[in-house]
Amino acid sequence: MRESRRPLLLALLLTTTLPLHAGPIEQAIEPAVDVPGSVDSPAGADWVLAKIARPAPARTPFLELRGSALLKAPLRVVGEYRREADDALIRQVLSPYTETTTIADGMVRIERDGRAARRFSMSRAPELAALQASFGALLAGDRERLEQHYDLEVEGSRRAWSLHLSPHDPDLAARVSGMTLYGRGAELRCIESTPVDGGVQRSLLAGAVIDAEGVDDPAALQALCHGDAATEGGG
Repeated sequence: MRESRRPLLLALLLTTTLPLHAGPIEQAIEPAVDVPGSVDSPAGADWVLAKIARPAPARTPFLELRGSALLKAPLRVVGEYRREADDALIRQVLSPYTETTTIADGMVRIERDGRAARRFSMSRAPELAALQASFGALLAGDRERLEQHYDLEVEGSRRAWSLHLSPHDPDLAARVSGMTLYGRGAELRCIESTPVDGGVQRSLLAGAVIDAEGVDDPAALQALCHGDAATEGGG
């Protein structure tokens, strides 16, 4: 597998093994808690894991931002992530090109218009297999099992939180130094991963994709990912 493909597949595994939203975005944005005023309480790892847990099947829109020295603004890649009931993981790109990547039964299949489909075993990329296996813990909200694979660090309140994951697996750590999930209440809105060779890969999800409509400024898009209140109309 080409080295340039690995960051995209890491993002696919991270996002589609996370609990995505099975219904409309409006239904996915649940109240953080039922007790008035408690949205400003510290989030905590147990609280975050319990809130974002969702069973399959699940789906969510995404907006990936890819920077380049040749571009004045990040390239916007728009599509949908899906996790099917049979645990197949799918990343479907709708714009600016069409492409479908499917991970199922230990195999990766990449289909793109005008090109022959490509297929390879995940055994050729052990860090992908490690990521896929360990993130099953998130689906169950199993903190103990998740901490077997990652160091966890949570910041923020239940209104707006971040969960940082530092991998223990040496193959994965050799590729990605860390990943951070950003959310508001029960909604996972953005994922950032930091490859060891530099640069941040950012994927906006769910309601953040709607908020990013017409926004091109890199700093504003980063603020949307991080949940800055000024960019989101005061939160």
